[in-house]
Amino acid sequence: MNREYHKWYSPSLGRDMELLVFGHAGTPVIVFPTSMGRFFDYENRNMISIIGDQYEHGQIQAFCVDSVDAESWYNKSVHPSLRAARHEQYDQYLVNEVVPFVRSRNSSPELVATGCSFGGYHSANFALKHPHLVTEFISMGGAFDIHQFLDGYYDDNCFFNCPPDFLPNLNEPALYHMNMVLAAGEYDICRAENERLSGILAAKGINHTLDIWGDGAGHDWPWWQSMVVKYL
Repeated sequence: MNREYHKWYSPSLGRDMELLVFGHAGTPVIVFPTSMGRFFDYENRNMISIIGDQYEHGQIQAFCVDSVDAESWYNKSVHPSLRAARHEQYDQYLVNEVVPFVRSRNSSPELVATGCSFGGYHSANFALKHPHLVTEFISMGGAFDIHQFLDGYYDDNCFFNCPPDFLPNLNEPALYHMNMVLAAGEYDICRAENERLSGILAAKGINHTLDIWGDGAGHDWPWWQSMVVKYL
């Protein structure tokens, strides 16, 4: 399997950013890490190897990005306005640096965003904000409401990065052509968040899949490994 490590200075973030590429062709997938996670976690948790044949056969190409969660939503040492602003810089990094990098390596018209837990938030938030760039998102155990990080503060950067808030008023035709998957376990701590976002999508008439897994499924890697087999 093709595996590549890349690192460059990000003008959007003002620091070096790293990522891993797996596969040589196929549907490009931007993979977001879990809360404050790293770009190598997805590989280390066997999320690549469990469907390694698809990478080897040129069906999928994954671009595993790093996070700046510890500098944004999880950074309790700064004012919430700065947390939100830092995340917005991360969004610009994705749009202006990562997506062009993906396009330079892969000519597919498709682009999938995926992630587990807080990576599920990133995948849904990024896709819903940029439906002209993303054709599908697969959230596994995601949580989508960022009010928990704001200490009662709220501004436009917060609003436009909180899908339960901005989605109801979003009128974007491309959303109706996007494939959307909200997967969670029946005992997942984020199950209610997935059901809530599903309700908002349904109220707008946006086709999507809400997949609540039974058999005691919860919020952890063994279930996400099974989900990635099903959806990728």
